Amino acid sequence: MAGVLSSTQTGQGPAPSELRASDDDRERVVTVLREAVVDGRLTQLEHEERVERVYSARTLGELVVLTADLLPEDLQPLRADGRPVMALFQKEQRAGRWVVPSRYSVTAVGTGVTLDLREALLQSAHITVQATVVGATLTLIVPEDVHVVIPASAVLAGKKNHVPRSPTPGAPVIEITGVIMMGNVVAKSPKPPRRGWGRRRD
Repeated sequence: MAGVLSSTQTGQGPAPSELRASDDDRERVVTVLREAVVDGRLTQLEHEERVERVYSARTLGELVVLTADLLPEDLQPLRADGRPVMALFQKEQRAGRWVVPSRYSVTAVGTGVTLDLREALLQSAHITVQATVVGATLTLIVPEDVHVVIPASAVLAGKKNHVPRSPTPGAPVIEITGVIMMGNVVAKSPKPPRRGWGRRRD
């Protein structure tokens, strides 16, 4: 399943920082460390020490600390804090490689919140997003083979689910619960690349 890894369990499971790291996760961190030594934020010795720790790391928590002092939070190669979204009149976005806990809270008041799951790591096969949306829009972007349901209560609000139902048995499910007041929840999949129309020449 492109862009998403999900566990086979449906319970709470381990904390986000305790999830096992993949080779791709390690390479994301190594790329940041390489750029840091090139521009002088790390010495050669510091770089070597951190790279060694990268390849011996087993969990995401062991990786995220290696770049915490090199980039601001929104530019980190990995995010495994499981921190909920609290957006009050200021836009928020979760994107890139981040862990989505089994139960995740999102509050959006008078602004827009985007949850981009295309590269995310789902903590379990059933994710419940507890949403409180007031005069705002919550946008969910999911990869292929992820099913989305929106049983959230709507008061003068819209629920737009543009994600086709996955034909894959046991596909991960994102369930958006909570309440939407005078706002919108929009779930969508990335648009496939457009095919150009070639013109035949004689």
